[in-house]
Amino acid sequence: MSHIKDERSLSDVHESVDTGKKGWRRAFAFFGPAYLISVGYMDPGNWATDIAGGSAFGYSLIWVLLMSNMMALLLQSLSARLGIVQGRDLAQCNRYYYPRAVNFSLYVLAEIAIAACDLAEVLGMAIGLNLLLGIPLLYGVLLSVLDTFLLLYLQKLGIRKLEAFIISLIAIIGLCFWIEMLYVKPPLTEIVYGLVPHIPNKAALYIAIGIIGATVMPHNLYLHSALVQTRRTGKDKESIRKAIRFNFLDSTIALNLAFFVNAAILVLAAAVFYKSGLHEVASMQEAHKLLAPMLGSKWASHLFAIALIAAGQSSTITGTLAGQIVMEGYLQIRINPMMRRLITRLLAVIPTVIVILVMGEKEVDAMLIFSQVILSMQLAFAIIPLIHFVSDKKRMGDFVIGTKVKILSWTVAIIIIGLDLWQLFGSGYDWISGTDSFWLKGLTLVFLIGFVMLLFITIFYPLILQNRKTHSSNIHPQSIDTVSAINVAPFQHIALAVDFGEHDRAVIAYALKLAETNTRFTLIHIVESASANAIGAEAYDLETQEDKVRLDHYLQIFENNGKAAEGKIGFKNRVKAIAEIVNTNNCDLLILGSHGHHSFKDILFGETVNSVRHRVKIPVFIAQ
Repeated sequence: MSHIKDERSLSDVHESVDTGKKGWRRAFAFFGPAYLISVGYMDPGNWATDIAGGSAFGYSLIWVLLMSNMMALLLQSLSARLGIVQGRDLAQCNRYYYPRAVNFSLYVLAEIAIAACDLAEVLGMAIGLNLLLGIPLLYGVLLSVLDTFLLLYLQKLGIRKLEAFIISLIAIIGLCFWIEMLYVKPPLTEIVYGLVPHIPNKAALYIAIGIIGATVMPHNLYLHSALVQTRRTGKDKESIRKAIRFNFLDSTIALNLAFFVNAAILVLAAAVFYKSGLHEVASMQEAHKLLAPMLGSKWASHLFAIALIAAGQSSTITGTLAGQIVMEGYLQIRINPMMRRLITRLLAVIPTVIVILVMGEKEVDAMLIFSQVILSMQLAFAIIPLIHFVSDKKRMGDFVIGTKVKILSWTVAIIIIGLDLWQLFGSGYDWISGTDSFWLKGLTLVFLIGFVMLLFITIFYPLILQNRKTHSSNIHPQSIDTVSAINVAPFQHIALAVDFGEHDRAVIAYALKLAETNTRFTLIHIVESASANAIGAEAYDLETQEDKVRLDHYLQIFENNGKAAEGKIGFKNRVKAIAEIVNTNNCDLLILGSHGHHSFKDILFGETVNSVRHRVKIPVFIAQ
């Protein structure tokens, strides 16, 4: 874990895509971020509401999906505008505008929302594997941990490769449902009628609220504001204007694809279940079970399961990226990507495994619904700051949103937040009325009051920013004025870690080059034979004896160059032993050789440099 000095969003891929091409190549260079966003709008958490709406009310609620899609397009375009113009993602802007205590609360809520989103993806993948291959849900949930390594590998390849992988999964989902439509042959006239706004009854209103509430994902607003910064564009007004326009086009295409998938799920449920009088099909397992016999082909159910697996896999990758952005933006802390992925995934896997073991697989659908309630809870705290930030003339300049867009944005926010609050407080009322525990009632009430207070602060705090002391626009702390301000003493005691391999030549050469006349040297070698690992310094096996001879040979090289040097042999844990010798001997520089491997080989063979530098308080030089 480290504190970030480079505050760019997703710094490893920041401005890594060149958009300085001409013609269609330039437009193509901008396309990609919105496709990573779109998978959040077709994740497994949306499938249940689409299936329930189609089976219960036929094609009547297609217009709700279209309206939700238009709301999402507006909010995602605002998120992209924020990232392009201000050069900060939503989490960074929150940290810049809001007080520390408020920011910490927003960060905790964002992390909970991302874990809840990941819960839906875990369950979606597990259900898909169960439906397609018969793998028990518990094992499917445990297998989902393995995609940690897939994400790590994709991140190594770069943002364009990651985008291509996600687009491939979206294509699989789209193809599966296009084939499903060929099976069901839905009547176009009824689908068109479903685009006309109307609510059949109160039950349909409840489903409509669920569809809207499950559409806009809070983590997508954080993610989009960072992903647009992976494109390298000019800082002049015309370049920014073009970037906003191309990203809006990217969002329009990608979110319309998401609308097609959601509409296809609803149409499939309407054409198969509603027309057959099965009006209460709400779970994915039940839908999968009924598709094959009712359509006369086992491929109908197979395609449904394949699409579900692809949706779960694609959504979980983008959720992890959002988690990275939230942590770095709010806390300015960066941790190892694989560790970040494991933490996020385990926060979803552990409670899922516990529920399945204790209550059985029948509670899976209830967990999906619960994950959507948690997402609804966080949504207000992403939408409200976003609208505030893009409405700020001082910081958005010529690219501040106009009055009409402001009115439309706040209208959308009020609708979505109002529906989500209704759902949240309805759930809170059920919890309070459904228990006799005084403490549970009290905690629920305290939570709801705290929620309202935080919401109030989020809404009104930016409105009084003009009365606050002006912040510096510098991203980094105050820098030095001149080079003369740097005062570094010569190295008096240099430590060298040697392994009697090909990199030792470079390690010794750099040590002699960096040394002063009176510099002392400590040569460190760690014996890692089986005997040394077992009994440490008492070992006297062949490898230990030979290593001591080699170390003496290296010491002779320093003596021949008129340098004072001593050798230190360490045992067992390589990282711990090197750090202990360095700290005990008060060395002021450590030189290590590059081990020449990375990625998965670090996991297999061990990784020294990065681990050692966290255990010492002196500069570490890596000789290649």
